[in-house]
Amino acid sequence: MRRYFSAAVLGLALCFAASGARAVAPDEMLANPALEKRARTISAELRCMVCQNESIDDSNADLAKDLRLLVRERLVAGDTDEQVLDFLVARYGEFVLLKPRLQMSTILLWGFPIGALVIGGTAIVIAIRRRRVTSVETAPLSESEKNQLKKLFTASGD
Repeated sequence: MRRYFSAAVLGLALCFAASGARAVAPDEMLANPALEKRARTISAELRCMVCQNESIDDSNADLAKDLRLLVRERLVAGDTDEQVLDFLVARYGEFVLLKPRLQMSTILLWGFPIGALVIGGTAIVIAIRRRRVTSVETAPLSESEKNQLKKLFTASGD
């Protein structure tokens, strides 16, 4: 039992250690720390077109490396962060962004979760309201109604 626990802890530690590793090679890094920080920030926002669920900063794919180098080239050339992103979106489309921009073409993507919550909440409220039983208060029986009931019960008992 203790051996399995030790193996699990070791495996978990390796997972956390591996998640901190980046794919950026030392030869890709810029000498200017401010530009390198900007490049890393931009790279974290861009999707690897090969891996698709990783940023180019995390991916070891050749295309990701090319994109990282392109980002650094654009920054060295004097582009702002927004200009670099616009250049890459113009070249590869919105799909290159890990978090798409809010535009008419992506409004459904951004609005769907909100719409689903509103529709689901409305359905729950309607279901709760339909389940509520409204109690109808009844007036007590009059003496003539009580007599009629007695007659019905005694007549059916024969």
